[in-house]
Order: sequence, then C-alpha cells, then structure tokens
Amino acid sequence: MDNQKIKNIPGPDTISTFTLDNGVIVLNYSNFNSRSVYMIGILNGSGVLDPSGKTGLAHFTANLLSRGTKTLSFSDFHSQLENAGANLVFSCGSQHAWFRGKALAEDVELLFRLTSDGLQNPSFNQEYIERLRTQLIAGLTIRDQDTSEIASLLLDRHLFPDHPYGQPIDGHIETIQSITRSDIAQFHKQFYSPANMVIVVAGAVDGEKIRDLSEKYFSTWKKDTTALPKGQLIPPSPNTIVRKHKFLEGKSQVDLLMGCFSPTRTSPDYLPIFIGNNILGQFGLMGRIGKVVRSKSGLAYYASSSVSAWSDVGTWSFSAGVNPENMGKAIDLIRKEIKNFVKTHVTYQELNNSKSHLIGRIPMALESNAGLANSILTMQRFKLGLDYYQKYAGQIDSITAKQILSASQKYLHPDRLVITSAGPSEEII
Repeated sequence: MDNQKIKNIPGPDTISTFTLDNGVIVLNYSNFNSRSVYMIGILNGSGVLDPSGKTGLAHFTANLLSRGTKTLSFSDFHSQLENAGANLVFSCGSQHAWFRGKALAEDVELLFRLTSDGLQNPSFNQEYIERLRTQLIAGLTIRDQDTSEIASLLLDRHLFPDHPYGQPIDGHIETIQSITRSDIAQFHKQFYSPANMVIVVAGAVDGEKIRDLSEKYFSTWKKDTTALPKGQLIPPSPNTIVRKHKFLEGKSQVDLLMGCFSPTRTSPDYLPIFIGNNILGQFGLMGRIGKVVRSKSGLAYYASSSVSAWSDVGTWSFSAGVNPENMGKAIDLIRKEIKNFVKTHVTYQELNNSKSHLIGRIPMALESNAGLANSILTMQRFKLGLDYYQKYAGQIDSITAKQILSASQKYLHPDRLVITSAGPSEEII
C-alpha cells in the first residue's frame, strides 16, 4: 500500500516536538479535521517500583490522582471535567504511570491544568483512600474467581519468577489492605517527577499553543535527581515444560494459557515475529491455531495467540477456552501447531494475506486523535523514530518467510513453555 494514500500519517514534518528545561518531552500533532483533542502521557511511577509486601501500591497511587488535589476537592475536580464534556484518567502499568484525557479543542487548557494538578498536588484524602481501597478489594475478589485472569496471573508468575513482572499490577487483597496513606504519599514523593515524562497531544490545536500550555503547567515542576532503582534482570527462559493449574469451583470452562519470551519492541526480530504471530494465531478466524483447535477439532470456545513487546522483554502467548475434558487435547494440538510452525516456512498466501491485513489496518489506527496520539507515543517511547509509521508499510512488506522462520526458531520451543490453566478441573493435564 502506498503511504501517500493514507491520510493523517504522522511524521517528523507534521509532529511538533520540544523539551522543557526539567526534561518533559512534549509532542503535538495538529489535526483540524476534528474539533476535539486527545492527550496521553507517561512518567515514572510504575508497578515495578512497588516495594516488597506492598504489591499494588503504584496502582493504588495512580488511581488516587483524580480523587482530589490540594486545590480542588474530588467533586470540584470531576465537575469541571463533566461541565466541559471532557474526561481524564490516571492509571499505572508495569513500566509507567499513565494519563489519558479528551476534550473539545477550546478546553485543552482544562486538560493541562487538571493533569498538572493531579500529578503534582494530590491530596490523598483518607476518606477517598478508604473508598478506593474498598473498590480495589472488590475488584480483586472478582478477579480471583475469573478463570482467564487467574491463568494469566499464573503465567506471569512462572514466566517471571522473582521478578516484578511476575506480580499483578493491581496487587493482592492482603497487600491492598496493608497499604497506608503514608505509603502512598511516600511513593508519590519518591517517584513522581518530570524526569522521563512524555506528553503527546493530537487534535485541533497548534504546536505553539501546546508549547505555551506545557510551559505554563509543567515547567515549574522541579526535576528530582533521585535515581530510580536499577531494573532487575529478566529471568532465563524455562528449559522444560512448566505446568501450573488452579482449581476454581463452580466454573464450567477452563481457560488455558501457554507462554514464552519474544523479542523486545526494538529488536530486528520484532516485525518477523509480529507477522508470524498474525499467521499463527490472529488472522481470519484466529489463524492456524484457531482453525485447528477451534474450527476443525471443536475443542475450544476460542483459541488464538498474541505478542506483547516492551523495551526490555517481550512475551508470546497462546490462549484457549475449553471444556475441562478437552484441556489435554487442546494443549497437544497447540503444541503441535507450534512445532509445525518452527519447521517450515509460512506459505506465500499466508504471508501476503497477513501483510495486506496489517498494512490495511494503518488508516484505521490513525483515523482518530486517540489513535494518532498513541502512535506518536509509541514512536517516542521506544525511540523508533518519528518517521516509523511513514516507513511502516514498506517495512512490513519487506519481511520474508525465511525471516519469520528464523526468528520464530529463536523464541518458540514447544518443549520449553510455561503452561497455565484455571477452572473446574482438579487434575493437572
């Protein structure tokens, strides 16, 4: 597909970028085809920084940022958003704290002002800490009875043993119960700062306006010189099958996950694996795995695969929802498909269909301000270059079946998988 036919594809000639004196990086894409603006950003305050015994502290902290500040009550904070028809959410991931907001273009300053206030001046009112604690514990109670969630938690725990990535971002009931206001305030003081912060805005506003608002609301935030803890080394891949199952009473379905490591986001192997995964467990009716496990054999309600990639590691997972009686058969069939995948090249038709599909998704991903802002943040976050999506179609089109096979053989080993499941079966199969 010719990139010239794709509208709104961002690049270095259309993205305004500047850095404040305290290190905040700001990027803006002006899109006057829309009356709205979308803002997204990242900064320190991620789940990997949770102290021992306080898993979920970063998540708890981030979710309190919009529940009142030193200048605005909870009610006032949200009334201002509601009166403008805007929204603003703070959250936490394994590598960053996040904020996301949307408003009409004339209310873009409201987003900047409330984001700045929430990040820099949270009140951590005890009343709202307790309200949020109740909500978080209720959510964890539901999570701990969800077969899909439990299988995912087991996979993370055993793929990343003794590593922060092996712990749930939202914590455990007992750790959330133990977190105090002092813990929250100290976490915020220690880790929230403009260092490593990125703000991206896309919508009906020009770069000069965004520069002025960034200076007004973030330039006085003092940069903390405290060094972040060094990241822990990623554990080695398992050298055999690791099989874990959790019995959940009263369930009718077993959720099954099989996983291994995959390339980082900047690895030369990433795109070959990305396309290979599309062929193996995504394209059409969930790729080869969906075709064999779900359509032909009728062993699963769903069956697919997915690849996730970050700056330091990636994961490749294979999932299925099955009748407990079919769990062993489903595992065998998925492993068989993996074995076949790393033995022979994908077919010409599979490769070209997947390329056309992935390239064809570009306009859809960039048709909204949210899609544009997320794409720009991805380029900045992983240092891909601001021309990444301008080159993307050509990069996808250049990948060969040989590259896919070679990269897959590095990461996919059918006899070295972490296999987890949760559901009514009491027997580990």
